[in-house]
Amino acid sequence: MATKARKKMTLNAGETYYRQFNEKIREAVDAGYTDFVLENVNSQRYIATGLIGDLRFLVKGVPGQDMGAFMRGPAIRVAANAQDGVGNTMDDGLVVVEGMAGDVIGYAMRGGRIFIKGDVGYRVGIHMKAYMDKLPIIVVGGKAGDFLGEYMAGGIILLLGMFSGKPDAPIAGRSLGTGMHGGVIYVRGDVPPEQLGPHLHTQPCDADDLKIIAGVVKDYAKELQVDAKKIMAEKFVKVRPFSHRPYGNLYVPA
Repeated sequence: MATKARKKMTLNAGETYYRQFNEKIREAVDAGYTDFVLENVNSQRYIATGLIGDLRFLVKGVPGQDMGAFMRGPAIRVAANAQDGVGNTMDDGLVVVEGMAGDVIGYAMRGGRIFIKGDVGYRVGIHMKAYMDKLPIIVVGGKAGDFLGEYMAGGIILLLGMFSGKPDAPIAGRSLGTGMHGGVIYVRGDVPPEQLGPHLHTQPCDADDLKIIAGVVKDYAKELQVDAKKIMAEKFVKVRPFSHRPYGNLYVPA
């Protein structure tokens, strides 16, 4: 069976208002276009939000908030930095950011992968959740701000701390994993105990953990052209939830 030809389009964002720019993208998708180069992107919000299927985007410039929100399937590569809310509640797909990204990355995502080369801001991966057979994954190549993995309910966050513009900062900010009740956070190296959320601690990674990490690192290294062996040369620790109901003692029984 012959492979269906992909249709390519280049769109110039420039000073186009985000709503009109996204309308152009949707019209092109409806017309059968599958591969997009978005040039001169300058904070236009909601790029690829809600799109479904085998679509590919190369974003040249800095996209605005909520890029890839609610999407199910597309692959997005950003050849620069990205603002807040990347992959908000995304269901499936791939986002690769070749620079750094802002706050609330992967909020409530329940599937797909987000690979970021550099640092990220606050509350990355909060409310992440695995859904049925889906396993959301966020890899941060640099360092993270406060509340990484807050209220996390499923999935994997892998924090490398390698490609950072903040050499003197701890690998993660305050309250890492606060309220998490599912999923796992893997960290390359160590996490200072004072950076962890209440009642949390790190554990050494076992052979099964390292197998999972190596698989994720292989894909991450391929997408961002970094050395997987160098990443895996350091030890890893993991943070798991202390309870599936971390605030159960705050409620009065019925």
